[in-house]
Amino acid sequence: MGYRIFLAGASGAIGRRLVPQLVTAGHGVTATTRQAAKAEDIRALGADPVVVDVFDASGLRAAVLAAKPEIVIHQLTDLPAGLDPSKMAEAIARNARIRDEGTRNLVEAAKAAGAKRLVAQSIAWAYAPGPEPHDETDPLDSGAEGGRAVSVGGVIALEKHVLGASPIAGIVLRYGHLYGPGTGAAAAADPAVHVDAAANAALLAVERERRAPSMSRSRTAISRPTRLSPSSAGAPAFAWPSKRGSCRHDRRRFFTRPDRRRRHRCGVAWHGRSPEQQGIHRR
Repeated sequence: MGYRIFLAGASGAIGRRLVPQLVTAGHGVTATTRQAAKAEDIRALGADPVVVDVFDASGLRAAVLAAKPEIVIHQLTDLPAGLDPSKMAEAIARNARIRDEGTRNLVEAAKAAGAKRLVAQSIAWAYAPGPEPHDETDPLDSGAEGGRAVSVGGVIALEKHVLGASPIAGIVLRYGHLYGPGTGAAAAADPAVHVDAAANAALLAVERERRAPSMSRSRTAISRPTRLSPSSAGAPAFAWPSKRGSCRHDRRRFFTRPDRRRRHRCGVAWHGRSPEQQGIHRR
C-alpha cells in the first residue's frame, strides 16, 4: 500500500522525473507548481496538481492540509534554465530564500498536516575546506564569502529546518551537480549525479524507511564517488553496502552489493547514471 505524498517542486528538474517514479511505485501524489500553465503537465504525469507559492504560508498550509500527506518531499529551487551564468547572481539569492523561508513554511505546513516524514533536497558541494574525501559529518562552509556565502547560508538554514522539524523525521539528500534530461546538461562537474538517479534516491528515501529507521533525521550524500566519501547513513538506509566492489555496468570503483542471484546490484547514484543504467531494482 502506497503513501500519501505531498511533493513541493514537481515542475523542477528532479520533480518532473520523480513524479512518475512515485506514481509507478503506487504512491498517491499531490504535486505543486507556482505556474498554472504547468498544472496539466503534472496531471499528465499522474499526480494531482496544486498551484501554490511556497512564500504564501497560508496558501501552502491550506494545500498541505487538504492533501493530508504522510510524507512531504521538498524539491523546490529557483534557478535559471541551464544555470545561465548571466542570471546566476540573482538566482543564488532567490534560491537561498527558498531554502530558508520556503523550507520553514513547508515544515510548518507539514507539521500542521501531521506528516510523519520530510525528505529534502540539499547539495553536496557546500563543505568547508578540509581533508578530503568529505562525509556528511564534516562542517559546511559557514565562513564562505560572496555568492558562495549566500548559497551555503541557504543550505545551512534548509538542513537546520528539516532536521529540526520534530516530531517529523527529517531526511536531507545532498545531491551532486545534476545532468541529464531537463537539466540542460549532458554532463556535470564532480560531484555529479544523473537526474534520474537523484529522483530515485528520493523514492528510496520514501520506501526504505520501513527497513531503515536509522534514516530519521539524517544527511546523505548522493553523487558518484570522486572526492566525496560514501554515506555512512545512506549505506544501510538505501540498502547500499559498506564495502567497495565492481559492477558490469561501470568499470569504475563504487559501492555495490550482491542480490539474491549473486549478481551485483549498483548503489543508487554513486556513479551518476540513471537507475536503469545502474541496475537499480526495488525488492
